[in-house]
Amino acid sequence: MLVLIQAMYVERDITPAFRRVAGHYSMVALVGPRQAGKTTFLKEMMKGCRASYVLFDDPDARGLFNEDVKKFRLQYLEGYDLGVLDEVQYCRDAGSKLKYLVDTGSRLWVTSSSEILLRKEVLSYLVGRVSIVRLYPFSLAEFLRARGQRAYTAEILRRHLWEHMTHGGYPRVVLTGDPEMRRTILRDLYETMLLKDVARTFSIEDLDTLERLVRYLAFNVGALLSYENACKLLDVSYQTLKKYTDALVKSYLIALVKPFFTNKTREITKQPKVYFLDTGLRNAIANEYPVEPTGPLFENYVFSELIKMGFTPKYWRTKSKAEVDFVVEVGNEVVPIEVKIMANPPKVERSMRSFIERYRPHRAFVVFYRGEKGEVEVGGTRLVYTDVAGLRDAVTSFI
Repeated sequence: MLVLIQAMYVERDITPAFRRVAGHYSMVALVGPRQAGKTTFLKEMMKGCRASYVLFDDPDARGLFNEDVKKFRLQYLEGYDLGVLDEVQYCRDAGSKLKYLVDTGSRLWVTSSSEILLRKEVLSYLVGRVSIVRLYPFSLAEFLRARGQRAYTAEILRRHLWEHMTHGGYPRVVLTGDPEMRRTILRDLYETMLLKDVARTFSIEDLDTLERLVRYLAFNVGALLSYENACKLLDVSYQTLKKYTDALVKSYLIALVKPFFTNKTREITKQPKVYFLDTGLRNAIANEYPVEPTGPLFENYVFSELIKMGFTPKYWRTKSKAEVDFVVEVGNEVVPIEVKIMANPPKVERSMRSFIERYRPHRAFVVFYRGEKGEVEVGGTRLVYTDVAGLRDAVTSFI
């Protein structure tokens, strides 16, 4: 039996930013993973507007857009103040047709579950006309909102964090009370993403190899991706592996984190690290739901929270094996972030000291699952120990 915790709209973190750009641009593109809540969000934002909603899964709407955009405008947009075009990545020549619609007076909000919408052959038509906003599965803050949790102790927070990390932030999963049903929804979502967003959109026919690759990545979160080793293990060519990995990235299933360096001779590797955008989906693929988080899983979870905050994390590693999990860059500021299952001040790891000595950041962070909040000064750098809930405020407070 499907048990819903609450059938209410959950306020999304991107709301202020979306409202701001929607007031200044003729077109806003809302992109992000399938079932992350894009349609629900836009329908909430549509309230009070004379708006038309078009889902391009509908073959009639898609066919009219593809064959005659002028007739499409007459059928779906004429007489409305706003047109919401859902899953526009399924349409042909989307860039030129969206440009025509905007240039002839239509105000549009469009969605896509694939980065294919953001390719240069589409975006080149829309320069100056479109603002891009990304919507991911629920962040921890949104998850707590969905749970109605406004105040909490460290133990209550840890319990919610564990649930969020275990089953992820997809709204339908979060709003389902039955743990077994959550896992069923995650498995079904994964199969849909693989078939529709990855295989169909990027013309991949070898689903067996694609699935083996995804499982391989699920068991290696936080590890360096060696294309050579992966090719040998999966028995595929480099070109195939690169194509499949790129499709997974553009479908918002995984992310490849690049190294941070300023001295290429001392910070050596160019290999990316692999993380999933949602840890619940990763757990479903690996069929692992740990009672206590492992280091790599918690690291992946912190990565996904940083992405939802709008950062583009990198990692740092040197020849001498000093390593910091994440580095975020804002303007000329570099902010190192170390992730620990257990951490308490004033203990400072050698790698963090090494980064601080080299780059002299104003602040640095240790994010823990269990530990005590606090601060310590290291070489003029303020090193802050915090839990995941405090990370957003701690990082953005000085940026």
